[in-house]
Amino acid sequence: MGEHLAWDAGGVLAVVVLLVVLAFALMALRRWLFVRGGGAVECSLRVMPADGVPGPWRLGIGRYKGDVLHWHRAFGFRRRPRQVIHRRGLVVSNRRRPEGEEAEGLLPEASIIEVRDGGLRVELAMSAAALTGFLAWLEAAPPGFPVDLHPPE
Repeated sequence: MGEHLAWDAGGVLAVVVLLVVLAFALMALRRWLFVRGGGAVECSLRVMPADGVPGPWRLGIGRYKGDVLHWHRAFGFRRRPRQVIHRRGLVVSNRRRPEGEEAEGLLPEASIIEVRDGGLRVELAMSAAALTGFLAWLEAAPPGFPVDLHPPE
């Protein structure tokens, strides 16, 4: 009886380990598929609700697709974006450096920008190179696209 119990526990443990390895492999494949097409940057995002209490920072991948930025969580299985930020009518209202404990959860040397897309207000934290690319994407909007960049004071 003890032999069968040990075999059952070992088999269950092997299946759990295999499932964990498979989950990490699927997340790595998903990330590779996002990045291989180009136009993808690592950036963290947090939603700024109307009551003013910001949500937690979420690590993710921003992917430019025409006139929208699709933001996907870094760790997950969904192919659909969690947030979609439209270039048309986008307002960049603030730019700052991370403060205090906030810097611990973000990429090193990250800059934070606050953007508004209609009723959606979010902060994006990204490297200097990614921020330069984001601002270039905004400025490259076709004529007639209202994009409002408020430079930091």
